[in-house]
Amino acid sequence: MYPELLKPIQGFLGCPTPKAWIEQARKQQNLAVLLIDHANCELKAAQTAMWLIRRYAVDKDSGETLLAWLRPYEDYVYRGQGSGDFSAGSSGLSKKLISQSDFEFGEELIDKMVLLIKEELHHFQQVLEIMTDRGIRYENLSAARYARGLMQQVRSHEPAHLVDKLICGAYIEARSCERFAALAPHVDKVLGDFYASLLRSEARHFEDYLSLARKIAGQDIGHRIQAIGQAEASLVQSPDTEFRFHSGPPA
Repeated sequence: MYPELLKPIQGFLGCPTPKAWIEQARKQQNLAVLLIDHANCELKAAQTAMWLIRRYAVDKDSGETLLAWLRPYEDYVYRGQGSGDFSAGSSGLSKKLISQSDFEFGEELIDKMVLLIKEELHHFQQVLEIMTDRGIRYENLSAARYARGLMQQVRSHEPAHLVDKLICGAYIEARSCERFAALAPHVDKVLGDFYASLLRSEARHFEDYLSLARKIAGQDIGHRIQAIGQAEASLVQSPDTEFRFHSGPPA
């Protein structure tokens, strides 16, 4: 399935998804958790991209505009407000974001992250629609240790902090893409087709994060990519007591 897309991702990741995780994911009793946590992951990906823009690339007013764009989704997930219909805000931003003049890569970061946010929020809505069709209600789930474990690898000083955050973003997107491909043959056709449809955009997200990390670092970052990659591989290979979209094999 899409070998031209998966080859660079498989080369980037330090290991494939364990078969034991796939066996858990394909079980009917885990479908609700799989879909709910997938929706959570799409929203968190949008939030991460938005945090990067607000922290590094735009002025205060533009930051407030971004927060307003995301607020209906966060109200639905975290506060139980709204119907789950986000069509009124589906067009995204209504005004141009103003970049900070002192950040060389501000415009590129804005362009790539705004596109990523739009796609992740669209995917979030698609997952909710699949859940509705299957009679699955959204409910709060505890977060997996995966993203938190990756963030522990991020250095605290700049620009290393930003570079490491971008590398972590690349690994999260690449792992998501790899799991969509791994799951697609093992679920029903509707869900499998949906996962396959996500591969192209998720593959580009991984490349966008990595490209920005290399440009902002201005030097070879192979050692950081390798170090964070080893941590990522360890996280997905280590047993987890709770099943989540990015969890390891069952304990």
